[in-house]
Amino acid sequence: MTSTHDERGIFEAALGDGRFLLSLTGVILVLSGWFAIFQAVSGHFLPHDVHVLGYDASDLAHAANAKLVHFMFHDRVAFGGTLVAIGLAYWWLAEFPLRERAPWAWWAFVVSGVAGFASFLTYLGYGYLDTWHGVATLFLLPVFLAGVWRARPSVVAARDVWRSAEPVTTGRVLLGLAALGLIGAGLVIMLVGMTRVFVPQDLAFMQLTREQIHALSPHLVPVIAHDRAGFGGGLFSMGLVVAIMARHAPLTRSFVQVVALMGAVGFGATLGVHFAIGYTDTVHLAPAYAGAMLFVTAVACLAQARRRARTDHVDAPLDTAAQSGASTNS
Repeated sequence: MTSTHDERGIFEAALGDGRFLLSLTGVILVLSGWFAIFQAVSGHFLPHDVHVLGYDASDLAHAANAKLVHFMFHDRVAFGGTLVAIGLAYWWLAEFPLRERAPWAWWAFVVSGVAGFASFLTYLGYGYLDTWHGVATLFLLPVFLAGVWRARPSVVAARDVWRSAEPVTTGRVLLGLAALGLIGAGLVIMLVGMTRVFVPQDLAFMQLTREQIHALSPHLVPVIAHDRAGFGGGLFSMGLVVAIMARHAPLTRSFVQVVALMGAVGFGATLGVHFAIGYTDTVHLAPAYAGAMLFVTAVACLAQARRRARTDHVDAPLDTAAQSGASTNS
């Protein structure tokens, strides 16, 4: 009599097929995003911000004006929204398409993950290393990499990033266009964060010049640049994962739901915080308005296409049965 034994090692068993680690990455990103939002809403800087700047939020508001502090918080809320959106996408990818070993889902993690983690290096352009951000990245990166390694498909083919069997529909096209907008906006905001930092509308809102901001603290502009570049990196990564999902994801209820949630959190945080602080310049917000409307329209089209597909699926057996009965009677 022969018996079989499980010869897996403890690390192999703990890592599993990688889906748990990738799902965990998504959950951590969601929690990190909400932390960034709540921290900003609380009206307080993080301890390392206070140490570097020499001001807490109330002191900086008194030294300059409240709009400068509000501006700093608005970037952090927007960044938090992108983290939550990406985290939702990662959890969904791990729980649904990756469970079916879909190669495109693995590529979605790789492409967006490389862009997201690499965006941390934008600090080289503005000269400020956020130690908290750096430590969090160092802890999360091994979890993500281990998950990606364990979940890799048997054949890694770059063509799986774009080649899809899913039909091209209006909803997918609109969602893809929204994704391209997010990618473009992310690149622009990262570039601005690493170079100019402010656009004219920013300085007009704060009623300060760049020189006046720098005079308050030599570290203030780099800290703001860090927040701006981080938000840009988040948008860029979010755009990449949305683009791949738009191209490949089956038209299921969970897909429509997660896309709707991503849009609600991402655009809700970005637009909501602008209205909350009174930064409502139409020219500045025009791309966000356009992106939000495109996203909402895409979700509506996807939901309508799914309902139509379900109706056709239900009606098809009835039509077949009716034709079969007519053939028998004849």
